[in-house]
Amino acid sequence: MVRLEGVAKHYPPDIVALQDLNLAIAKGEFVFLTGPSGAGKSTLLKLLFCAERPTQGEIFVDGIPLASLSASQVPHLRRKIGVVFQDFKLLTNRRVFDNVALSLEVTGLKRDQVERRVRQILDSVGLGGRIGQLPHQLSGGEQQRVAIARAVVNRPPILLADEPTGNLDRARTDEVMALMEELNAQGTTILFATHNERLYRHTHRRVLRLVDGRVEE
Repeated sequence: MVRLEGVAKHYPPDIVALQDLNLAIAKGEFVFLTGPSGAGKSTLLKLLFCAERPTQGEIFVDGIPLASLSASQVPHLRRKIGVVFQDFKLLTNRRVFDNVALSLEVTGLKRDQVERRVRQILDSVGLGGRIGQLPHQLSGGEQQRVAIARAVVNRPPILLADEPTGNLDRARTDEVMALMEELNAQGTTILFATHNERLYRHTHRRVLRLVDGRVEE
């Protein structure tokens, strides 16, 4: 599902964010990505959805070599990838419904199909009753669940989560993790970046640790 071959990412003048990454994540896996701040976790995720390009090496997502994609092809790739950010990145002046519907509207679905899909996903994350509210009317945990709903409403095969529980208390964190487990059980491949050791300490899931831009397992 995801493969990196000899991938490096450098920033001027002499910052090495990632170096010589060789990594494969199979379809349906739930993989934790950890490491100290500045280790390159966010950079790696950005490479996978083409927010950044590697300095060297090859990246394949769902069999597609990312280096071959033109700028006009990147949006099509991103329909295969859901992304959840630590700071939610919700549109503050748009209702919960509109925030989630946005990623469906660009696919050309009819309005009634969009509405049905949005209501289904919001019900599944426990926010069916919040559909008309604005983000500032929600708790942090509720905002994060809206962000997750937005990321998965178009049913992408891959979900990238960048410290999605970093701003949440333990109870809200557990809610998000339960939702992630449910999505993975439905077949979604998940790469979950976190520095919270509690989330993976006793897990049977694969854990990748980034140290100085390199992966340790």
